[in-house]
Amino acid sequence: MFSLKLQEKTRRDFLKLSAAGVFAPSLSGWFPLLAKAGPEGGIGKAKSCILLWMDGGPSHKDTWDLKPESKGAGEFKPIKTSASGVEISEHLPKVAQVMHHGAIVRGMTTPEGAHPRAKYYMHTGFREGQGGVTYPALGSIISKELGKPDGAMPNYVAISGRTYGSGFLGPKHQPLLITDPNRGVEDLKATVAGGQFDNRVGLLEQMDKAFHREYDLDVINDHKTTYDRAVKLMQSKEAKAFDLSAEPNKTRYGTGRFAEGVIMARRLVEVGVPFIEVALGGWDTHQNNFARVKTLSQQVDAALSMLVTDLKEKGLLESTLIIWMGEFGRTPNINNRGALPGRDHYPRAWSLAMFGGSIKGGKVVGKTDKEGASVAERPTTAQDFLATVCELMGIDHTKRNETPNGRPISIVEKAKPFTADIT
Repeated sequence: MFSLKLQEKTRRDFLKLSAAGVFAPSLSGWFPLLAKAGPEGGIGKAKSCILLWMDGGPSHKDTWDLKPESKGAGEFKPIKTSASGVEISEHLPKVAQVMHHGAIVRGMTTPEGAHPRAKYYMHTGFREGQGGVTYPALGSIISKELGKPDGAMPNYVAISGRTYGSGFLGPKHQPLLITDPNRGVEDLKATVAGGQFDNRVGLLEQMDKAFHREYDLDVINDHKTTYDRAVKLMQSKEAKAFDLSAEPNKTRYGTGRFAEGVIMARRLVEVGVPFIEVALGGWDTHQNNFARVKTLSQQVDAALSMLVTDLKEKGLLESTLIIWMGEFGRTPNINNRGALPGRDHYPRAWSLAMFGGSIKGGKVVGKTDKEGASVAERPTTAQDFLATVCELMGIDHTKRNETPNGRPISIVEKAKPFTADIT
């Protein structure tokens, strides 16, 4: 009798949760149930990767590849760095001091010039809709290859912005989304006292078992995976990494959400999380390019330089790869959009930067022409870049993963890594 009542209650709960979207595909999906439990490889040595995602597409000619003699040079001046012969924007003076720990890739060239498609492309290495498959993002690949399947902490965390998920790799490798790093993971604060929490978890597990016996559906198994991960995190001592109140002198990284996100990323590296993405939006500078890029560069300058410095002092820089990039660059010429001109989308030639992770600092890969309009030396594709990241992380980029229908797909296809140029 109790079993029948339990199953009926479980069915009703399932229908309610389904209507609320709990079982729908999600980039986060970690905590919707557990919130209710509250008061009412390769050659590289890197074990973690921090992706600083510059959402909108930053101008290469105003950050890493200035062309002061070119027609569209703009207002910014290049400055020398701690790496011999390498110059970057005057608005990145603190980053300039740690450039001997980093490398600049100035020969990026990609085919996608629309934001959504370009973001997907740079996260996955595949074009959207290619082959009718939803491909996993880099964070999910690293989660699968380097993450701890039964660990308490998530293997992929995205901070301050939506990102791309696990695709055909399934829910185990979805990112945990942190909207506001200063608030951390709110549901971690909502747990009840130990004994009561354990009792509630046990009851829900009992209900789930009864339901699973009758309904063996993929969506239910996905939900169970998400639920189990959340329970482990809520009971984990490493979860304190999400609490920025324990961080001394946070303003060393600057102020605002991006600075807080970078601090959280460092703290997560310290407890062994293999992939963290931190977003900084605002780089879509069709108008008022120079004032906006100056302000954004100042945020990057404080946070990135301090991240490199702290990881070096803690002995973690060698095992942590830091990537700074967006989805493409911006036009070498300045547009004519009224009194506050800017630069438009430009995937043909652009730059990204990498620090730590066994990189021999002070390296530059690729070169653009005198206008910054095309790649003159060592063109680098998204696949070349992603394969290089895999190699620096000790991952075989030619390894194949199977889709649910048994189709084998390489982690990265048709790539020529530039690992040898920076290590």
